[in-house]
Amino acid sequence: MSILIDETTKILIQGFTGDKGSFHGREMIEYGSNVVGGVTPGKGGKTHLGRPVFNTVREAVAATGAEASITFVAPPFCADAIMEAADAGIRLVCAITDGIPAQDMIRVKRYLRRYPRERRTLLVGPNCAGIISPGKAMLGIMPGHIYMKGGVGVVSRSGTLGYEAAAQLKELGIGISTSVGIGGDPINGSSFLDHLELFERDEQTEAVLMIGEIGGPQEAEAAEWIQRNMTKPVVGYVAGLTAPKGRRMGHAGAIISSKGDSAAEKAEIMQGFGLDVAPSAGELGATMAAVLRRPRRAA
Repeated sequence: MSILIDETTKILIQGFTGDKGSFHGREMIEYGSNVVGGVTPGKGGKTHLGRPVFNTVREAVAATGAEASITFVAPPFCADAIMEAADAGIRLVCAITDGIPAQDMIRVKRYLRRYPRERRTLLVGPNCAGIISPGKAMLGIMPGHIYMKGGVGVVSRSGTLGYEAAAQLKELGIGISTSVGIGGDPINGSSFLDHLELFERDEQTEAVLMIGEIGGPQEAEAAEWIQRNMTKPVVGYVAGLTAPKGRRMGHAGAIISSKGDSAAEKAEIMQGFGLDVAPSAGELGATMAAVLRRPRRAA
């Protein structure tokens, strides 16, 4: 099993015929993802990468039955693309786009809440690497060959550290059920909690690796939830041990602005709630391997 996507998931690419949509669309198709078409306004009726192109998401959903989409749409227009997908009934949207204005994301989150929870679109991202269920489907921009199929779930704010974790785990013969990059922006579509809950319910996932960053309360909130609700072991890591207070570091959300925002403070909070914390980015795989060797306690 896996969470969010598998080989049967029908995928649309928004911004299909642009440079980024074309490049990563080709990679996703070659990986085996079930890409059923794409959307580029004004180019409906054409064929691209052997898939039909539609003018609107609603037209695409009606013709293909698509249930997930990935956006390669420029920042000023990406919020509208996300809301269009939600309005068309897409259940999962992965927004790769970096640089979406925070005010636009506030508008998106408010828009998504107009739908009942059971029909509400789950947004992953923006500014993320996407989602991959190894050996099944890729809805993102990651290098698929470094992911091995297995039983560890990965959820990360950092795309590159998600790649690093996958490579280390593969080197140790440990596979991944699904890896989710939630993005590092201060306002993102889904949080650690959304995906930890799915991993807890997934029968194949044996353990979870949660990779955080400086800035924001997400990691502390997740650690508390894990202690109260998860039966599976969770390994935590927080990037940014040497980041100076008050300076933006890479992601728009990666800034230490208050107590509890630093990597050291977050790691201490995780340990306080019983998580195993990797001491460095180079030991993500080794820490998980040690946890998997440990006898499981009864739920």
